[in-house]
Amino acid sequence: MNLSRPRSNRVIAGVCSAVANRFGWNPTTVRVLTVLSCLLPGPQFVIYIVLWVLIPSE
Repeated sequence: MNLSRPRSNRVIAGVCSAVANRFGWNPTTVRVLTVLSCLLPGPQFVIYIVLWVLIPSE
């Protein structure tokens, strides 16, 4: 499976949907884990923006 941001099932940029599709996970689970990780200190927002730029759209 390719890593690409789907045109449908996007909430913000489709990064969580792309990661979920790539690994066969539920997109809602990836979104919840992403939001929970943002509560911890670290560069989560920067990583999300970098993935938004690097992962091609379908």
